[in-house]
Amino acid sequence: MKRVGEVVRVAQGLAIARVSDDDPPRIGAGVVDENLDDVGRVVDVFGPAARPYVAVSADGVDPALLLGEKLYAR
Repeated sequence: MKRVGEVVRVAQGLAIARVSDDDPPRIGAGVVDENLDDVGRVVDVFGPAARPYVAVSADGVDPALLLGEKLYAR
């Protein structure tokens, strides 16, 4: 598993996480929380190349509940 980053906001039903390094996960990668519970999938990577953001579709989870949570890619 690879750390994606921390969820910093919710926009249009997506959880937006700031990537913790300059190597974001691929679009389509599965995302889990610290308890290894499935959260969703990466649907977009955007922002500055040095430290981008990822948009995660939260499957069956209210994205607002993910604010401040650390996410990981499978």
